[in-house]
Amino acid sequence: MVIVVVGGHTRNIGKTSVVAGLIAALPELQWTAFKVTQFGHGICSAHGEPCDCETDAHTIAVTEERSTTSGTDSARFLAAGAARSFWVRTRQGQLAEAMPRVRKEIAAARNAIVESNSILRFIRPDIYLTVLDPSVEDFKSSAQYFLDRADAVVWSGTNSPNSTTVETAWSPALLQLLRNKPQFFLQAPAYVSNELTQFVAKHVVKITQSAR
Repeated sequence: MVIVVVGGHTRNIGKTSVVAGLIAALPELQWTAFKVTQFGHGICSAHGEPCDCETDAHTIAVTEERSTTSGTDSARFLAAGAARSFWVRTRQGQLAEAMPRVRKEIAAARNAIVESNSILRFIRPDIYLTVLDPSVEDFKSSAQYFLDRADAVVWSGTNSPNSTTVETAWSPALLQLLRNKPQFFLQAPAYVSNELTQFVAKHVVKITQSAR
């Protein structure tokens, strides 16, 4: 079994599209997919809506997606061909509480693919892809913390990673961590290329063979 994690430096840069694209491109791997969302204060993890609840029942929720048309990211994974798909929701900083259920579902999977940075605090994936858009300055601390662990970089958006935008928005130290990693350049709507698919597929074969 292979675990792939797809993270990124901020929201709305194509992470979900990368996950869905890999699921669709490699259907033979029979993915179990996970979308991890951590809500801030005042948002209920049970349904993702504003809430004043402070009960334990509302701190985490792990829901298996049953529909391909519900409009959620987990539904996109199912529609792309995932064997199973889960939406993991917790309050900020409380992902540990959901990990027993997540680990159980990962253990039951043929192969697992997870959209999250924070999950790296609890599991060590076989492949970690980081999605970066140089036109967006925001860089989450969780993405910075795990950047050196990335096996490859997926650049999204229209700017080159060597552009002035990157040099002024992100520190040179961050860019230095990426210098010798495989890099893929993708744009909407197709955030997955043949090259990225082959990269993941080769790693899967290598990992599978070494496990025998």
